[in-house]
Amino acid sequence: MAEQHRPPYRPHRRPTAEAPDGFAAALRSAVRGEADFGPTARALTTMDASNYRRVPLGVLAPRDADDIAAALTVCQEYGVPVVPRGGGTSIAGQATGTGLVLDLTRHLRSILALDPAARTATVQPGVILDDLRAAAAPHGLTFGPDPSTHSRCTLGGMIGNNSCGAHSVAWGTTADNVRALEVVRYGGEALRLEQGSAVGPHGVRQLIDAHLALLRTGYPDLPRRISGYALDALLPEHPGGPDPVRAFCGSEGTLAVVTEATVRLVEAPHARALAVLGYADESAAAEAAPGLLPYRPLTVEGMAADLVREPAGLLPRGAAWLFVETGGATPAEARAHAERILRAADAVDGTVVTDPAGQRALWRIREDASGTATRMPDGTEAWPGWEDCAVPPARLGPYLRDFRALLAQHGLRGTPYGHFGDGCIHVRIDFDLLTSAGVSRFRAFSEELADLVVAHGGSLSGEHGDGQARAELLPRMYGDELVGLFGRFKDLWDPAGGLNPGMLARPARLDENLRFDVLPGRPVDVEFGYPQDGGDFAGAVRRCVGVAKCRTETAPGASVMCPSFRVTGEEAHSTRGRARLLHEMLAGEVITDGWRSTEVRDALDLCLSCKGCRSDCPVGVDMATYKAEFLHHHYRGRLRPAAHYALGRLPRWLRLAAPFARPLNALARIRPLAALAKRLAGITPERTIPELATETYSRWLRGRQGKGTRILSSSRVVQLWADTFTEYLSPQVGRAAVRVLEEATGRTVLPPPSGVCCGLTYVSTGQLDAARRVMRRTLDRIGLLPGHPLVVLEPSCAATLRTDLPELFPDDPRAHELSSAVRTFAQYLEEYAPDWTPPRLDRPVVGQTHCHQHAVLGDAAERRLRERMGLAGELSGGCCGLAGNFGFEKGHWEVSVACAEEQLLPAVRGSEPGTEVLADGFSCRTQLDQLAGRRARHLAEVIAEGLDREEGAGR
Repeated sequence: MAEQHRPPYRPHRRPTAEAPDGFAAALRSAVRGEADFGPTARALTTMDASNYRRVPLGVLAPRDADDIAAALTVCQEYGVPVVPRGGGTSIAGQATGTGLVLDLTRHLRSILALDPAARTATVQPGVILDDLRAAAAPHGLTFGPDPSTHSRCTLGGMIGNNSCGAHSVAWGTTADNVRALEVVRYGGEALRLEQGSAVGPHGVRQLIDAHLALLRTGYPDLPRRISGYALDALLPEHPGGPDPVRAFCGSEGTLAVVTEATVRLVEAPHARALAVLGYADESAAAEAAPGLLPYRPLTVEGMAADLVREPAGLLPRGAAWLFVETGGATPAEARAHAERILRAADAVDGTVVTDPAGQRALWRIREDASGTATRMPDGTEAWPGWEDCAVPPARLGPYLRDFRALLAQHGLRGTPYGHFGDGCIHVRIDFDLLTSAGVSRFRAFSEELADLVVAHGGSLSGEHGDGQARAELLPRMYGDELVGLFGRFKDLWDPAGGLNPGMLARPARLDENLRFDVLPGRPVDVEFGYPQDGGDFAGAVRRCVGVAKCRTETAPGASVMCPSFRVTGEEAHSTRGRARLLHEMLAGEVITDGWRSTEVRDALDLCLSCKGCRSDCPVGVDMATYKAEFLHHHYRGRLRPAAHYALGRLPRWLRLAAPFARPLNALARIRPLAALAKRLAGITPERTIPELATETYSRWLRGRQGKGTRILSSSRVVQLWADTFTEYLSPQVGRAAVRVLEEATGRTVLPPPSGVCCGLTYVSTGQLDAARRVMRRTLDRIGLLPGHPLVVLEPSCAATLRTDLPELFPDDPRAHELSSAVRTFAQYLEEYAPDWTPPRLDRPVVGQTHCHQHAVLGDAAERRLRERMGLAGELSGGCCGLAGNFGFEKGHWEVSVACAEEQLLPAVRGSEPGTEVLADGFSCRTQLDQLAGRRARHLAEVIAEGLDREEGAGR
């Protein structure tokens, strides 16, 4: 904390490798794609979703296969290694490297052909899996393998890792679903691989023929054997003949770079059902899984209760569960299939879920597990490294018992879950990777676990590949002779050793290149309390483990994260990208200016501080807080942007302007004066300055109270927060809320104390010293009545009081008391007027759930209230794009509009006449007014109008 007066943090600058002389110029002259050797591009690609970190020389975004060939030619000439990279979600370190990173996601994203009759598609390597599935869906087809990262992983990455996913019991691994590949070797030579064709470069056939006996006996027989090179696919007796495509899949970018792939599509069931089976413990669930495979389910997934952090009403009784999905031509057929499995299963309890929303809710628990499992229930960090071992399904129960015993023996904890039907287990373990003793334990445990997996007939990797995490231990699984053969196979493909060195063949040690080594050894001086991270800013930044849910380009349902990435597509504008830059800022190796870094500042500039990542990120990264922290340090003692003074101190200016509202509004309508004011305030010229209220909310309420309203008892009052926006810009919302609250509860709304403010605008612009002064004054003056909630109408202010206030005053009990007292309008009505009947309106609605409400407060009470009123329909997810000061600041107009166009504006434009437009947030209402010409209303206004109508009808 700042009060401890630690010396300001200065990163230790470590030397980094530089590109060979002439390399950058030669590369740029040879390719059409963008080559970037700057610190931002390098910092963004130092890590994937693993424990490892390696600093590249630069990043190239090739535009086509010719670019890839040209780049590989230049790299060979200059001796620069190459790392192909897709979504960067690899968990074993194989998407990191010290040479040139090929970013295959920027341009190589085309589905080149889709043949429904042949059930094939031809794709470029950067195609996102969900995009392929969406293109195939109209034909009743899908791509079978579906990792939990399906919304952001690429086909090229799936081929490199031989990815699988939940449906592998039905449709197999990626290798089972690839028909042909176009690849380019280091040096630029292009090859085509297909089953039955030449098996690869010269010498591969001879290598296989010379070691037939070893290849026939050296591989374990199990469905999820992903480790090592699949050289047994090149045996002459392989069904259909030697299959170089299958041998290439899972090679982790060490043999060649994929430029095009022809993949198999499978028929997607028209309907699905989910049998959820409860068991006494995870071993019981694991032992039951193989017995369900003869029923031909689509999935058999398992997880235990220690992964379920919040109560899930759909889960049956038990301490572990199997999710068994079934398909059918009709919903009835899928349900009948699931019910047969339910009857056959020896489960403690079970249920069949056919409702699509219920199924999505359950699958979300499972898909988010790769992030959720990174924290133990007590908040302790947990890490990958042994994320996906696989054993024969019949051995899974005994293996899990032995695995738990090994964890206990080393004093470690983990939460196993995964693909029980295939014997594949995911787990994050609470390794101490910050100290030398902890790293030594990590190595010892890894060696013993590798032996345990092999003893059960398993594979060190069952889905995510070996990478740096496990390749060193491959001799324990395959023996030295077969692993030596892997090296010779690699050399035939890549004699110069330029493709992803350190992976698979002649790998780096599993305890080298750990990404934590470069972080500061002492806590960094910060302003926020970071209560979930022990007050350690580095610990907060470490939260991002790279699962990249923030890189999803379409918002599913109510999801908010990450609006800036969805409109720019740039890694630097994703939550993960910003977290990576902050990590590198703390490391001081690539980003060398610490808090003064322009690279971090520029990446955070397009962060809307929407707080969506706080709830939507599986590990709870809170980039809005990190941005405020950074801006505080970055501008400390320096001149700030004009918008920080104008918009960041908005409550002060509005308070001064309120007495002069009419003349100021008139002046704002004079275009030259308005243009000058916007220029001086750092406001984008496209924006209209909102009108000031001619009568503030507080003045109105005090005047009303002076006309006969009496407070009879302190138990018959409502404390309603007068936020800046309601007070000075939209007092009609406050008036409506008073009308509804007093009608519903029979209580009197108290006049607000003067001079209180939540500090939102100061926090969002990183003026944290000023925010503290404002908040401290509020704590001194608020005078909360014991046992009385505080109703806050503006969601952003409610979120600030709920989260930022106690995190800036972690040692002040008043801050925690105020935080816990906060209620939204609907939450208060539900809690304090449960028997009140709101007016029935029976009309459709569109509009926006405020980002901060979604992230911090939730909107369940609002949903229930709308349902009781007959307001039918869903409000938009995503972000309105105005986001407080963000959309007003110069340079943000295009992004702000693009965010609104993603969901909100199309929904409003497409609404039927008579549809109610709802938006509780002032920003959301302003955005709709300025971009769509539609007046949105706070829910309180809609209810008040309904009450007035009922009252008028009753006269």
